[in-house]
Amino acid sequence: MNSEKPVAVVAGVGSGTGEALVRRFAEGGYRVAMIARKAERLERIAGDVASSVGYPCDMADVDAFRETLSLIKQQMGPPRVAIMNGARAVRERYEKIDPVEFESTFRVNVTALLVLAQEVCPDMVEMGDCALLVTGNTGAWRGKPHFTGFAPSKSAQRILAEALARDLGPQGVHVAYITIDAAIDIWWVRERRGPDYPQDMFAKPADIAGECFHVAHQPKSTWSFNVELRPYNENW
Repeated sequence: MNSEKPVAVVAGVGSGTGEALVRRFAEGGYRVAMIARKAERLERIAGDVASSVGYPCDMADVDAFRETLSLIKQQMGPPRVAIMNGARAVRERYEKIDPVEFESTFRVNVTALLVLAQEVCPDMVEMGDCALLVTGNTGAWRGKPHFTGFAPSKSAQRILAEALARDLGPQGVHVAYITIDAAIDIWWVRERRGPDYPQDMFAKPADIAGECFHVAHQPKSTWSFNVELRPYNENW
């Protein structure tokens, strides 16, 4: 692995958007540090993407997450791009939500973003021309009955990202919030939507990753913060 290549961190690598982000940034010339709970998935991707390295970690464990980020910096160097892609949701009506599980969504969706920023952004300010991206969805913008256990933490995440953007932007670090207003084309989402769901209403993980790569490399004169991605026929 060429140590002269820039480093990207993808925090939250599932089999959909997260894996696609790893592949896109590796194709774009980055060494990619992958963070996820499942070591087996990271090993599989690392075996296929030569410039990627897996770091198993539960981002809900603040101390473990901080230690993992420190290890990445020691072994790979400070990242020029960091992407917060992890998410936790409680999918119940309000009267059935366990408060402990509810609070756990804030630990992953909000606190982990704060820890990520604390660990990587000071170096980014020093290096300049860096980016911190956060992936989200429409739960960050509106509350609905079936989003009661998810939307509060995602909206808090978006506001945290905005505060970071206003702070870090003038210091040369581009912070952006990527709202994915779509069903993402991964097996379990397809299973949930059923066989009659229109094929062209799924957002392709590779296309999402491509847009994230684009946002991370926008010229300084035209930075975006709120970026919305949706299929052409999505009702919004």
